[in-house]
Amino acid sequence: MKKIKILLFAAILTGLTACSDWLDVVPDGVATLDMAFNSRAQAIKYLATCYSYQPKNGGSGDPATLGGDEIWTRKTDHLSIRFSTAGLDIANGMQNATSPVLPRWNDMYNGLRVCNTFLENVNSVPDLDAWEREQWAAEATVLKAYYHFALVQMYGPVPLIRENMPVDADVYTVKVDRRPVDECFDYIVELLDEATKGDKLPSFVLDPASDYGRITKPIALALKAKVLVTAASPLFNGNNDQATLKNHDGTPLFNSTYDPEKWVAAMDACKEAIDVCHEAGFELYEYENPGNRYGDTIALNITLRNAFNLRNNIEVIWANTQMISIPSYGGMINVSMPKLNPDYVNSGEICKFLGMPIKIAEMFYSEHGVPLDEDKYRDVGDLYTLRTAEQKDELYIKKDKVTIDMHFDREPRFYAWVGFDRGIWFGAGQYNDKDASSLRWLGFKVGETDGTEGQGTWTGYIPKKYIPYEAMLNGINSISSPSYAWPVMRLSDLYLLYAEAINEAEGPNGFNSSKMFQYIDMVRARAGLKGVKESWDTYTDNQKYNTQAGMREIIQKERLIELSFEGQRFWDIRRWKTAPKEYSTPLKGWDMLVAATDGTEEQTSQMMYQPQLLLEQKFGIRDYFWPIKTSDIEVNPNLVQNIGW
Repeated sequence: MKKIKILLFAAILTGLTACSDWLDVVPDGVATLDMAFNSRAQAIKYLATCYSYQPKNGGSGDPATLGGDEIWTRKTDHLSIRFSTAGLDIANGMQNATSPVLPRWNDMYNGLRVCNTFLENVNSVPDLDAWEREQWAAEATVLKAYYHFALVQMYGPVPLIRENMPVDADVYTVKVDRRPVDECFDYIVELLDEATKGDKLPSFVLDPASDYGRITKPIALALKAKVLVTAASPLFNGNNDQATLKNHDGTPLFNSTYDPEKWVAAMDACKEAIDVCHEAGFELYEYENPGNRYGDTIALNITLRNAFNLRNNIEVIWANTQMISIPSYGGMINVSMPKLNPDYVNSGEICKFLGMPIKIAEMFYSEHGVPLDEDKYRDVGDLYTLRTAEQKDELYIKKDKVTIDMHFDREPRFYAWVGFDRGIWFGAGQYNDKDASSLRWLGFKVGETDGTEGQGTWTGYIPKKYIPYEAMLNGINSISSPSYAWPVMRLSDLYLLYAEAINEAEGPNGFNSSKMFQYIDMVRARAGLKGVKESWDTYTDNQKYNTQAGMREIIQKERLIELSFEGQRFWDIRRWKTAPKEYSTPLKGWDMLVAATDGTEEQTSQMMYQPQLLLEQKFGIRDYFWPIKTSDIEVNPNLVQNIGW
C-alpha cells in the first residue's frame, strides 16, 4: 500500500470554516482557480470543499430522520432553531413542488461542479507527488459517484454531470435533460470502477485523528455494492409504475422489464467489497470486556451500542465527518437523551425530543430471534397486558416495576437501542451491573424524572442507539459524552446486502446459499441470537427460509432491526416498494400524560399503556421520489417532472 502523508483535515471536523471562505471566491474566475491549485496547501482546501457537500446523514437536515415512520416527535417551538422539524412535513404528506422539503438538488449539483473543477485542475498542482495526485483524484471521483447516487435515490433519473459546462456554452447546451435511470447507475458504477482500479486509494487511513472519513478502497467498493443492490431492487428494476415517466422526446426514463442479471452483478460487488474490507481489518465490533468487568448481558449491551456510536470502531466502513454527534443544544445526543436524574428534571436542553412509534418497538424480535407474531411460545394477545419485573429481568427492566408484556423477553438489540418506561438505562455514570438496583432506569410518567409534561417523547420510546453509554448529565443543561461521526455504512450493512443479493439472484437453495446464511447469521450471532434455520425450526411453526419469498422477508426484517434509527429504513422500504404496506400501519404511542400520582404503580401503568393515535400516514406512487422544484423546471424546460407532482 502506498504511503499516506498525514493531512490536516481539521477543517472537516470543525465545519470547514476555512474551506467555506474559499468557496466564496473559487467559482468566480480563472485567476482564482489558478490560486486554488498553485500549491499542495491550497489544493487540499479545495479537496476538503469537495467533501463538504456530503448529504447530512443523521440530524434534522436528513429526511430519513423525521421524514418516515421510524422516528417521531411533535412540531414545537422548543428547539426549533437548532433542530428543525421540517422532516415531519414529509411524514405528514406535505411535500410539494413549489418549495420541496429537504431537497438535495442544488447541493448535490454544486458538489458535482466542485468535484469536476478539482479533477480538471489537480494535475496542475506543482508540488504534489504523483501517488498523492492519483489518490486525491480518486477520492473526488468517488465523491462524484456518491453525489450522483444521492440524487438518484431522491429523484430517480437525473441529469448526469460528466464534466462542467464551458463558460461559453450556449443556452441549449446548458439546458440538460434527465437521463434514463439505468444510464445513471451505469455512470455511477463507471466512476467507482475508475477510482478503485489499481492502488490509487488506500485500504485504510493511517491517521484516524486527521484523516477519519476520507475515502478509502473499502468505502468505494462498499458504495458500489450498495449502488448495485439499489439498481437491482424493485423500485429501479422493472418498475411498471414509472413507465409513463419520459423525456419530452419520448425517451423512457425507467426500464419496465425486470433484469435478474442486475442481482448477479450486485452479488458479485458485495462479495468483492466484503473481501477487501476483511483484508483491511474490518470486522463486526465486539466489546472486549477487559478483566470480565461486566457480565455477559451488559457486555453485549455495550457491544451493540458501541457498534453504532463508538468513534473509529472496527466495524464502521465509512463515517460522515460532516455530522459529528457531540453534546450540543439541538444535537442528536441532546434531543434523545433522558434526564435520568431528579436534580435535572427542569432541564430545557436535555429533552428526549425524539421518539419512536409503537410499531417500531414491536418490530424487534422476541428473545428467540423471531418476530413476535411467529414465536410459538409468545401470545401476541398478551403484548399490552401488565407484568411486574422480577429478578431475572433486572438488567433490562427495573425490578418490581410494572410495564407491559411486550417489553419482556425481547432480543438484546431491543434493550440496547430502545429506551422505554421502567427500562434499565445502563451507563450514565452508573456501571455496577453486579448491583442492578444501582443502575439508572427510565420513569416516563408525569412527575417522574423523565415525564413528558409538555416536552419530551410523545410515544413512550426513545432512540437509545444515538447515545454512547458513557454519556451523562453533569449539570442541568450540560452533557458529557464521547463524540462520534455518523456511520454511513457499517460492515453489518454490507453483510446483509450480500445476503439479500444472493437470495434475489439464486434463492435460498442456490450455489451461494451457504454464504447467504453465513453472513446473516454472523450479524445475528453478534446480537446474541441463534442462526436463521435453528431459530425458525425451534421457535416457529414454519420454515419460511426455504423459499425465496420467505427468505426475502427474513432478510428485510433483519436489515430493519440491525440498521434501525440509522437512516436506512427510509430508503430501504422505498427501494423494496414495501413503503405502502409499512405506512398503512398508523403511528401510535402510549399516553404520556399520565401522572405518577394518579394511583398505584399498576393503576398508572394501566392508564399509560393505552395506544394514542399520532398520525395516519399515506404513501402513493408520487412519494417514492422528490419533486423537482417548479422554478427549476421553469428555468430549464427540458426537465420533466416526477409522476404525481
